[in-house]
Amino acid sequence: MRAARLIKMVLLLQGRPSMTAGELARELEVSERTVTRDAQALSEAGVPVYADRGRAGGYRLVGGYRTRLTGLARGEAEALFLSGVPGALREMGLEDNASAARLKVSAALMPSLRDAPRTAAQRFHLDAPAWFSEPPTPEALTVVAEAVWDDRPAVALYLRGDTQVERTLEPYGLVLKAGVWYLCARVPEPSGGSGPFRVYRVDRFTSVRILDEHFVRDDAFDLPAFWEERAEQFARSILRAEVVVRLSADGVRRLPYAVDPVSARDALSAGGEPDERGRVTVTLAVESAEVAHTQLAALGPEAEVLAPPELRERFARDARRLAALYTP
Repeated sequence: MRAARLIKMVLLLQGRPSMTAGELARELEVSERTVTRDAQALSEAGVPVYADRGRAGGYRLVGGYRTRLTGLARGEAEALFLSGVPGALREMGLEDNASAARLKVSAALMPSLRDAPRTAAQRFHLDAPAWFSEPPTPEALTVVAEAVWDDRPAVALYLRGDTQVERTLEPYGLVLKAGVWYLCARVPEPSGGSGPFRVYRVDRFTSVRILDEHFVRDDAFDLPAFWEERAEQFARSILRAEVVVRLSADGVRRLPYAVDPVSARDALSAGGEPDERGRVTVTLAVESAEVAHTQLAALGPEAEVLAPPELRERFARDARRLAALYTP
């Protein structure tokens, strides 16, 4: 632990002209007294760390000293590619790897490019979860992520409704969708052959035990392509009802934000020509009439439900109640 901290301290000082004890303490998450002891240890080990005394003092490396410890370890290199998703890194237990990788890359850059990581981080940031939603981090996520990184099978207990099911899985990839973690995994056949790929919500795992052996990864597996295909299949599988809706031009524009985007795209592409008032009639696939009522209510007067009759009557009742509320 201390060795890693000393290396991090050298890399920090290599990337800047000087740093105060307070700045180093914040970066290393230790006390200023520990910073002083670490600087002394580095000096005794032959690393030319010099302490400038006084209020404006700090620590710096003397004589253009350059460490040769900037080579990336495998875990650091892999984590670096995820460094634009800081929350995800933290939840998977990879934040330290990513931090070390960023420091090593910064230390290896020419002085004129040293501020590149900072300027990029101040301009681009990915916040994955939806607004007003803070899903808890699944307890099994760190273990699942470890199995994914190491290509090791795992025995998992998974909640399917009220039933707990045990599965041996070959974890291929993790996906973070709207703040929810999903595992894409292959289920081996009892005979030892390769089974189908399936998707599991990580928050439904009640326990995960990683096995000692490694599985042979299918190099043809494409995680983004697989997820895109399964996500669309899932969206279509739950759209079991239909609603006929007449939309204004503004309703057409807002429809993909109110209902499932796949359903909106299919409905609008198959819709007819606008009528004399510019309205378009579409047949929309929905999960149920109840869900459609909630979704289409967001469009207000920009959407008129034509069928089924019971849903149209429900919107008519809503309209009468609204009119009564807003009548002077």
